[in-house]
Amino acid sequence: MPYPSKLTTERIEDVAWERFQAGGEEALSMRPLAEELGVRAGSLYRHFDSRAALLRRLAQRAARDLQGEILRAAEGHEPRNALQATAGAYLHYARTNPHAYALLLVPGETLALPGLKTDAGKALWLTLLGLVGALSGDPDDTDHVVALWTLLHGAASLERAGMYGASGPRGGITLGLNAILDHAQEAGRRRNAPS
Repeated sequence: MPYPSKLTTERIEDVAWERFQAGGEEALSMRPLAEELGVRAGSLYRHFDSRAALLRRLAQRAARDLQGEILRAAEGHEPRNALQATAGAYLHYARTNPHAYALLLVPGETLALPGLKTDAGKALWLTLLGLVGALSGDPDDTDHVVALWTLLHGAASLERAGMYGASGPRGGITLGLNAILDHAQEAGRRRNAPS
């Protein structure tokens, strides 16, 4: 097979993303990917020096996708409602994109660092930091972001593992989310109170 001039990094990423979303890391072998693209496996290495490099690229895409979902959910809402919508979007993304979500937070066999350690992962963090800071009044409110992320990741992980059982999480996620948001909101009130 000749090296097609239309083979681009973006085309490889798009096809790899489809394969990855359908079957996870196990579905992303370079030879079958090359066959689907109509090229030899060696052609892929002109764009990605290894499978791990391709997975890192997909991890960045997952972080950008989740960030986009969060921004769309938060748009047009007051800070507290924006964070409630964000929580829903986060859990929905984890539920409907399990392979991409796992790539974000759990290093795989060939991926030494999770996707949150990428530039796109840092942008996702900064998005959450901005949303939480709008409620608490602290633009660097790492404590509340960590609490929120811990709650959401824990809920997503427990759901994925089937640990909630038939009754589901019931009101537990809402209870935890409201506790974090109440605390952040109160911190904002104290910060803005006249001295």
